[in-house]
Amino acid sequence: MSQDHPTPQVTPLPPAAPGVQSVMRPVYRPYVTYVLIGICVVVYLLQASNYIDITSALIKDNSLIMQGQVWRLFTPMFLHGSILHLGFNMYALFYIGPTLERFYGRWRYLVLFILSGFAGNVMSFMFTQNPSLGSSTAIFGLLGAEGVLIYQNREVFGSIARRELSQVVIIAVINLIIGAAPNSGIDNWGHIGGLIGGTLFAWFGGPILQRQGLYPSYTLTNVRSNREVILAGTAVGGLFFFLTIAVMFMRRG
Repeated sequence: MSQDHPTPQVTPLPPAAPGVQSVMRPVYRPYVTYVLIGICVVVYLLQASNYIDITSALIKDNSLIMQGQVWRLFTPMFLHGSILHLGFNMYALFYIGPTLERFYGRWRYLVLFILSGFAGNVMSFMFTQNPSLGSSTAIFGLLGAEGVLIYQNREVFGSIARRELSQVVIIAVINLIIGAAPNSGIDNWGHIGGLIGGTLFAWFGGPILQRQGLYPSYTLTNVRSNREVILAGTAVGGLFFFLTIAVMFMRRG
């Protein structure tokens, strides 16, 4: 879908059990999710080829960020440390991403992904000196955004909303507990930052859905304005940019 404020056509899911409301989902091909997965795979192949030391050039490295290499707060979300690391993250992105992209539209979804990854890397920069890499910063942001989408549109999603929201919370909590284990090798601060960034952007800039028409041919319209989305993205990006500058100033002092 080319426009950034979509009014997607929707089709019903298969008939639900008696007393259970069917959820209407947009017919939409999640090309941005596919492209993001493709970029991560290609970057990993470059990492593995040893033709160019792309990892050292793009990984989150606090000392180099302090020297002004601020792109390292963005680029780590496209790097991975092993084929297993890549596989887990790409599976999670493929599982979570398409639904969000359908409801957000391509450009808003891309902004969500990048803001979440940026927020995660900023939080990691603030609270841990260890180098880090991986898409999980952005994926945790998508997880938070999924929870917000379900909660803010619980009347549209009907009786499945509570179950879906519980699953999101359980997945987030379990993964954060795993990341908090001693010697896990997981950048849990990055996960927390991504979750906060994605949740904030989703709360103030995510889709607010309204039904138009009658079942089963009704459509879902996102009534969140472009202005609200721009303000939300600017505020979240500005918040984490300010935190970056503040930390750099304090450490230099």
